[in-house]
Amino acid sequence: MDLRKIVSTFILFLLFSQGAWSGTVICSGKVTSLAYHANNRFMIQLDSMNVPVFFCNPDSEWVIGGTSYKTGTESCKMLYSTFLAAKMAGKTISSMYFDGDQVPGTCDGWNNWNSANIRYYSVAD
Repeated sequence: MDLRKIVSTFILFLLFSQGAWSGTVICSGKVTSLAYHANNRFMIQLDSMNVPVFFCNPDSEWVIGGTSYKTGTESCKMLYSTFLAAKMAGKTISSMYFDGDQVPGTCDGWNNWNSANIRYYSVAD
């Protein structure tokens, strides 16, 4: 095989071996919606987001394609409690990092019923 065929084959391999697109979006705002949806999943929506997003399951480890981060059951319950407290107190989430294959490029670009992993968040004073 000549060098051009080897290089061409290698380039094609690189182009077609890419995994699913995954991303990160950082959103902020007040919690406008905090919901439970069967089968055992919690949803959150900040006022900068267009729809609520699934973020964990209180009964099993939350694993999302496109990220190596996972959310355990106790962490899920803690997240829900923290977000509920922030909602009740009218606090602002100053930054929330969403990761995964279904994450859009902007906070207002979510599709209905999307799932994400919350990697980091902070609540403003």
